[in-house]
Amino acid sequence: MLKQHPPWYFLFLLILAGESVFILPFVLQRVFRPTVLDAFQLDNTQLGLCFSVYGIVALLSYLLGGPIADKYPPRKLIAVALWMTALGGLVYASYPSYGVLKILYGYWGFTTIFLFWAPMIKSARMWGGAHAQGKAFGFLDGGRGMVGALFGTIGVVIFSMFISTEIDSASVLEKREAFKYVILVSTGIVTLVGVFVWFFMRLDEQVEKEIVLDKIEFAQIKEILKLPSVWLLMIIILTAYVGYKTTDIFSLYAQDVMLYDQVKAAQVGTLLLYIRPIIGVTIGILADRSQVSYWLLLSFILSFSTALVFGVGVITSSATLLFILSTLTIATGVYAARSLYFAVMASGKIPLTLTGTAVGLISLIGYTPDIFSGPMMGYLLDKSPGAQGHQHVFLMLAAFSFVGAIAAWFYHKLYKNTAST
Repeated sequence: MLKQHPPWYFLFLLILAGESVFILPFVLQRVFRPTVLDAFQLDNTQLGLCFSVYGIVALLSYLLGGPIADKYPPRKLIAVALWMTALGGLVYASYPSYGVLKILYGYWGFTTIFLFWAPMIKSARMWGGAHAQGKAFGFLDGGRGMVGALFGTIGVVIFSMFISTEIDSASVLEKREAFKYVILVSTGIVTLVGVFVWFFMRLDEQVEKEIVLDKIEFAQIKEILKLPSVWLLMIIILTAYVGYKTTDIFSLYAQDVMLYDQVKAAQVGTLLLYIRPIIGVTIGILADRSQVSYWLLLSFILSFSTALVFGVGVITSSATLLFILSTLTIATGVYAARSLYFAVMASGKIPLTLTGTAVGLISLIGYTPDIFSGPMMGYLLDKSPGAQGHQHVFLMLAAFSFVGAIAAWFYHKLYKNTAST
């Protein structure tokens, strides 16, 4: 680990950048999914295929971008990624055709991953040092959740300002015009965050020398692939990420099953964004006081059990309290797992200087849900419209969470007595 750790504002900028880069491709769709479907004239399957194009490009970007993070300082890589992502926002605001939209998602798959993902994970691990990996990644994901929640709130306010009639009677044209302002404001903020990162997220010159390698050799990649922790993390992240992707449909669930209007449905999506920071910070502090891998296992158990509650169909439009409690519970499991899965890298004996390369290899498998989860959920929702389709999605989540719990149990058994190094 580093002799000199980055200051607190380094983590703050990392948090700000870490969510801003995903606002345009993901957060707006999570909060405004019914509006996005109307405004772009898409069904769930088509939107899912856009996410698949993103995922295919991202898959290659994880692998190729990982070694880049071990060769160059994170500040420049992250800032350029933010600016390139913001450029895509201008195209998005023009309401392109479905074909162009798929190309745009492919472009975002490159800009948000190739220069961004591995540097962000490596930076968080640097900040956490030997004894605060749980806090580093818990604060990172919780902080990102707060940034996303603020974006969601700002978006809902802007959207409401530009809808002159009741949302139920608003035309598609009115919705498109209002949502355009949401996109443009988001684009401007992402650009500004890139400026802050470029000028202020600097590391001491000696620290930069400690964390970069002149070149990555094949022998180092083989060294990483020999670690059991790397293979287990591939499974853990894949299954946990399916859970995270499932949170995309909660606003749609609120509309289809709970019978909320589009503004209230968007507010449900925004509520989830506010839960995420609370879970991230809390679980990060708890995990550092005991075993991070233990809390990771508990998060999968919580996701599995609550997904079954949704999956069996007991939550209906008349069960408002049960919907709220179950949403809070499943969000706790999903967000806790997301906060912790990279926090166990240090105990898994993965060298700091090869973090970028390891993240690239792990993410090659771990983030394949970017390819298949969107179309899978879209297919299940469109094949069985209404409550039944949502039940099928949650049963799918329960299955993935069960597999994740098994992998997390093995990880805990292997590394529970390993000190972070």
